[in-house]
Amino acid sequence: MKQFWAFIKKETRHIFRDTRTMIILFGMPVVMMLLFGFAISTDVKDVRTVVVTTNYDNQTQRLVDRLNASEYFSVRYRVATPAEAEKLIRDQKADMAVVFSQQYANRPASHGIQFINDGIDPNTALTRQAYAQQILSENVHAPLSRMLYNPQMKSAFNFVPGIIGLLLTLICAMMTSVSIVKEKERGTMEVLLVSPIRPLHIMIAKAVPYLALSLFILVAIMLMSRYILDVPLRGNILAIFLVSMLYILLALSIGLLVSVAARTQVVALLVTGMVMLIPCVLLSGMIYPVESMPLVLQWVTAVMPARWFISAIKKLMIMGVSWQMALREILVIAGMTVVILIIVLRKFKTRLE
Repeated sequence: MKQFWAFIKKETRHIFRDTRTMIILFGMPVVMMLLFGFAISTDVKDVRTVVVTTNYDNQTQRLVDRLNASEYFSVRYRVATPAEAEKLIRDQKADMAVVFSQQYANRPASHGIQFINDGIDPNTALTRQAYAQQILSENVHAPLSRMLYNPQMKSAFNFVPGIIGLLLTLICAMMTSVSIVKEKERGTMEVLLVSPIRPLHIMIAKAVPYLALSLFILVAIMLMSRYILDVPLRGNILAIFLVSMLYILLALSIGLLVSVAARTQVVALLVTGMVMLIPCVLLSGMIYPVESMPLVLQWVTAVMPARWFISAIKKLMIMGVSWQMALREILVIAGMTVVILIIVLRKFKTRLE
């Protein structure tokens, strides 16, 4: 056992001595959180807005002032007909029009307001309309909409769980597989295999430092999301960390599986990049909702570990529900972990061919 812990210490020293690894491990989380939190955002601001009305009563004026006072809308034009507003949008002078019907002053309800939107980007158009509905609904007798869990509709609420899954995949799967394959490539794995340490213990010792680093980075991400991006931690903190720990074990298992199959670092990087990272971004629900994908792709996403982890973290972290509400996701992650570990143990060879 002393030899096992000594090997773990040796691996930890190697990680901290490698400048490139340190930049990836500690620089990547900060960069990705800032990019997805501030730069790569689906939030809309300063939407060029046209107001269409023929009767500027007090109620209408109050709503227009409220729209203009928000950070999301900038009322640029006021016209009398929807045709004039549509022309401004076609001429790229405005992004959206808010049309107040002639009967709105007498019946200020949701059916008295319509929207004309630039629909070139459907997602952005829907977001603009949802923002406008949220602002206007606070001033009418019949609320237009009610946004649960994310009333300000910040994109960071959706991106942060995805970033957590992406980073844990990067650190655990990619870095672990590359670390082990590097020993094969350099020829030092043969020396390790003839050492007193059992071969399986070598694999575990390679993974333990990345497990510890993943937990440290997980804490850092949580703190950044809470105090920099203002993303709440509504759920049970212990449940969030236990689910994250389970996913870390799954990512480490995938890294071990890749290391068993790959013979070079390039192959390990390509496999983890093509099979794990790209699908994690595109098919996990991090950016595009799984429900809006074609049925075939929805079936493909079912084998993506990140999909289930991101879904579980959204429920626990953003919605604040109990862990039982994420039981299906937890069972899927646990099942994947067991299956992959069984495959790794069967494929693992005690000596190099």
